[in-house]
Amino acid sequence: MSFGEGGVQVAEVTTKADLEAFIDVPWTIYRGDPYWVPPLRFERRDMLNRDKNPYFQHAEAAYFIARMDGRPVGRISAQVDQLAQTHQGPGTGHFGFLEAVDDPLVFDALFEAAETWLRERGMTRIIGPFCPSINEESGLLVEGFDEPPRVMMGHARPYYGEHVEELGYAKIQDLWAYDLNITHEFPASVQRILAKARKQEKLKLRRIRKKDFDSELKIIIDIFNDAWQDNWGFIPMTEAEIEKMGKDLKPFIKEQGCMIAEWDGVPTAFMLTVPDINQAAADLDGNMLPFGWAKLAWRLLVKSPTRCRVPLMGVRQQFQGTLAGASMALLMIEEIRTATVKEVGYRRAELSWILESNVPMQRILEMILCRHYKTYRMYEKTL
Repeated sequence: MSFGEGGVQVAEVTTKADLEAFIDVPWTIYRGDPYWVPPLRFERRDMLNRDKNPYFQHAEAAYFIARMDGRPVGRISAQVDQLAQTHQGPGTGHFGFLEAVDDPLVFDALFEAAETWLRERGMTRIIGPFCPSINEESGLLVEGFDEPPRVMMGHARPYYGEHVEELGYAKIQDLWAYDLNITHEFPASVQRILAKARKQEKLKLRRIRKKDFDSELKIIIDIFNDAWQDNWGFIPMTEAEIEKMGKDLKPFIKEQGCMIAEWDGVPTAFMLTVPDINQAAADLDGNMLPFGWAKLAWRLLVKSPTRCRVPLMGVRQQFQGTLAGASMALLMIEEIRTATVKEVGYRRAELSWILESNVPMQRILEMILCRHYKTYRMYEKTL
C-alpha cells in the first residue's frame, strides 16, 4: 500500500527495519525542541509489538511512514479495536502515533493511508489520536507546548492541530492536564472540608499494600471501570491489560502515593500516583545502553524524581456528585500530597487527564489551586 503526491510517499511498515524507522521519526520532528522528552525505544517497541501488548488481543493496527527523497518525514497508525465497536459505536476506527514535518502534503498523505486502511475494514468514523488505546496515551497537544510532558503524556508541534483540522477533522473532546505545587498547603476553605471528612466514621483511607499489588490492582480497576463506564470514550481494561499494567508499574509504585478509600468497609474510591519517568529519562535520548539502565534505575529507585503524575483516579458512580464522593477525592489528594512530599520528595504533581466535560472534578482541582496548563484534543471525522 503506497500513498502520496508532491514528492511524498507513504508506505505501510512491514519489516523490523521499517518499525525502527517508525519509532525514530520523532527524533527528526523534535530536533531542537527543549521540551520534548525522547521516549524509551524499548518501551515503544513493546507498545507496538503485537505479541507483547495485550491490546492486540482485541485489536489490529497498521503503521505508516511518510518519506520524501527516501527520508522519513512523518508517521501515523490506524487501529480497529473490537471493544471500541461496543463502547464507542459500531464502525469506529482510530488513528494514533501522529508525527510529521510542517507540510500539509505530508499530513494529507498520512491520513489518506490511515483512512483508506480503516475504510477497507468497514469503518465509517475515525477518532483519535489513541496511542494505541484510550487507556495508554491519548489526545493531541494543542495548548501547553512550553513545558515538558509527564509520563504517558504526549508532546506535539504547535502546527499539528491546524493541519489536522484542514483535513476535515473536528474536535470531539478536550482532555485537560492540571499542575499542582504539592509543597503548598491547601486553602482554609478546603481544610475545613477535610476536617469534616476525617470525622466521618464510615470513611477510611489506606495505602495500597505493594506486597499484595496484584490483588490491590484488581480492586483499583474494578472501581475504575465502575467510575468511568459512562464517561466519553471509555473502554474497559481486559484482565491481560490489567496484568501487564501491574507488571509495568509495580517497580516504580510508592505506597505513599497510592490510596484506596473505603466506605463502610467497601472499597469505593482510589488514587494512583506514579513518579515522572520522563523527568528521570529526559537525557537518555531514548537509549538504555550502555549505561541508561543504571541511570534510570538509580533515578527512580534511589533518588526519586521531584515530579509525579496521577494517571488513575476514580470514585464509584453511586458516590459521584455527592458530598461524600467529593470528600473522598479531596482527602485522598491531601493524604498523598503530605506523604509524598515528606517521605518521597515530590514537589509537583500532574493530575491528568480530566475530561473538559467533567465539571465536578474540575471544581475540586480549582479548589486546591491546581493550574490547567495543558490541553490534549481528540478529533473525529466521518469516513
